[in-house]
Amino acid sequence: MSDHAGRPHNAAEPTGFAAQFAWRLRMTLAESVTHLTTGSGPRLDYSHPPGDPGLFGPDAVCWTVHADFAAMMAGGVSALLLQALHPLALAGVWDHSTFRSDILGRLRRTATFISGTTYGSRDDALALIERVKHIHLAVTGIAPDGRPYRASDPALLTWVHVAEVSSFLGAYLRYVNPALAAGAQDQYYAEVARIAELLGATNVPRSRAEIAAYLRSMEPELVASERTAEVVRVLMEAPAPRPGMRPAGALIRNAGIDLLPPFAQRMLGFDTFALARRAVVRPGMRAIAPVLRWALVNGVSKRARRRAAAKPPPATPSQ
Repeated sequence: MSDHAGRPHNAAEPTGFAAQFAWRLRMTLAESVTHLTTGSGPRLDYSHPPGDPGLFGPDAVCWTVHADFAAMMAGGVSALLLQALHPLALAGVWDHSTFRSDILGRLRRTATFISGTTYGSRDDALALIERVKHIHLAVTGIAPDGRPYRASDPALLTWVHVAEVSSFLGAYLRYVNPALAAGAQDQYYAEVARIAELLGATNVPRSRAEIAAYLRSMEPELVASERTAEVVRVLMEAPAPRPGMRPAGALIRNAGIDLLPPFAQRMLGFDTFALARRAVVRPGMRAIAPVLRWALVNGVSKRARRRAAAKPPPATPSQ
């Protein structure tokens, strides 16, 4: 069993000053990092049951793309900003979410859903999806422009999905593996479309070409409103869960801005300093990402891989 910091409960502290220092640093970093993504929503056991591959299995591209913490956090920031440009999607968040007072809670719940549906057992993943579908039923209202909205609207679900997965893959390509084959990228979009469809989305893009065409088709529907500006402000001023994480948090937020499509950067007013931002955040992210990978010695994806590879217990004979 492992805790949410990715530390085995029965891990023996190493001996020797250098080894002890490295071990304690690793555990401190792991706890600080995972504090960003735990604490809200259900607590999942990624180590059980043995042999359970989840919804996708360890050979899936999404198991690889979603495994890097730094890239996923930057992608999550980018997705949130992109989603906030859709007036109806934003209205649901504005009216029914505590993001203005608890932005970290919002990010944690999203992180739990992504990691749970990617790496969780099949039962846990399906339960998460049903939980979100139930929550969506109550998210209805009227947007400022007079249009009704509902979170269960298949078109809105598709928008939220595309904003997320295009941001996640974009971050992976930039900070982990720019050489990921085109076919694997298409496979990633085809895999994660399953989650969107289980949530109720329709006409979900399933390839790079379809994602690009979809984003182009959505541009006329997007608006940078005062509400959008408030989302940006809240996100940019989000408190660090721990003081030592402030520099990394600022770097990840700006890396998320840098990941936005050019049209979104223009709409949000981030294009003015785009070149300067790029010059700082890209090398900065490439510097901290290996440290975070080193710290997360027993992260979610590693536990899930061990679970999937384990032999299930023998079946109990029926009485």
